[in-house]
Amino acid sequence: MRPTFISVALVALSFHTACAQAELSATEQQIAKYARESGDDAIALLEQVVNINSGTMNFEGVHKVGDVFAEHLDELGFKTTWHDMGEVNRAGHLFAENAGGGNCELLIGHLDTVFEADSPFQRFTRNSNMAAGPGVNDMKGGDVVILFALKALAQAGVLDDGKFIVALIGDEEKSGSPKSISRRHLVDAAKRCDVALGFEIATSLGAATVARRGSSGWTLEVTGKRAHSSGIFSDEVGAGAVFETARILDRFYNEVRGEQYLTFNPGLILGGTAVEHDPEKNRGSAFGKTNVVAQRVVVDGGLRTISTEQESSARDKMRAITESGNLPMTSAKITFEDGYPSMPPTPGNMQLLDTLSQVSQDLGYGPVEAFDPGKRGAADVSFVAAYVDVLDGLGAEGNGAHTPDETIDLSTLPMLIQRAAVLMYRLM
Repeated sequence: MRPTFISVALVALSFHTACAQAELSATEQQIAKYARESGDDAIALLEQVVNINSGTMNFEGVHKVGDVFAEHLDELGFKTTWHDMGEVNRAGHLFAENAGGGNCELLIGHLDTVFEADSPFQRFTRNSNMAAGPGVNDMKGGDVVILFALKALAQAGVLDDGKFIVALIGDEEKSGSPKSISRRHLVDAAKRCDVALGFEIATSLGAATVARRGSSGWTLEVTGKRAHSSGIFSDEVGAGAVFETARILDRFYNEVRGEQYLTFNPGLILGGTAVEHDPEKNRGSAFGKTNVVAQRVVVDGGLRTISTEQESSARDKMRAITESGNLPMTSAKITFEDGYPSMPPTPGNMQLLDTLSQVSQDLGYGPVEAFDPGKRGAADVSFVAAYVDVLDGLGAEGNGAHTPDETIDLSTLPMLIQRAAVLMYRLM
């Protein structure tokens, strides 16, 4: 299904049919023409920023990528501001604002990637219309779409007919805590705007995101009695921390799993006689011997939910399982850490989707439908969903985000810039 849609989209992009042109105003045709012809420049900028490592904890690299985009935004007449986030041990955020009037549109991207400075995946490589590189679609490609959509509006002479706030976040992949500090500038901007558009990866050229699940963390800590393994299961020694951990995780799997949009994942487990855990770096070490009963286990996990009610219910179930029915001579506790809020599919979000779908059809690219929120991760748009109508998934089209196989389909980049620019124009 996807190859067919892409082939249709690319034919439309190449010929820009008279039928599609008839649906666009003269200004929109000018916007679309610039966007269609800007592909080479957009790809050159993408290569430049992908080749700057900006893993979340590489503060210098994050700032350098921000400087590149700030230079381009300055040229468009935006006032750019760097908000340092040293108080939450993060690099900071780039915000930019024009002097225009009309409806205020908040355009959200992020500068960081999951690939830190010690990752072997560092460079932009290209093979025909496919390119690979760290952040090439998640989400430096989306940042490029934002910038060139604004350039298209400027070239058509309508940029300042609308009010735009660009928010390029520096710690989306590993956000600083507390979120009340690390996301305060984003929330403040949302309160001043009418709509928010997120430029995370386009999961499909025919779909956009009107809802996202929230993401929070949990840590399970289990203790047992250290002893010679010959005594395990005895009244004096009990079951040990590893068996108790297995009991808890098994009950999570069988008793909490099953609700639509609810998922939870134990992503890191450390257990043995001695455990060292560094939650800030998602790392740790453990020492244990087969003839010693393990006395400590730590499990770090994530929880994803579509609403605060679902999150609360899941936490209650997990807490009850952890604190009751413990195996002999063991104890356990679970703690939860707030993360990204959920983004429900509101009527306002659906209206934005309808507008995007009409833009896409007017450009000759076909309709756009709502993407399944169960297949999307958390994102910064969720922090603003309580204040404005939101649409996400407007960024680059590619695959393999968060893996060394991350790619982008460069042939779709001009189309995505066109679509974003005309959408932004119609929302002014």
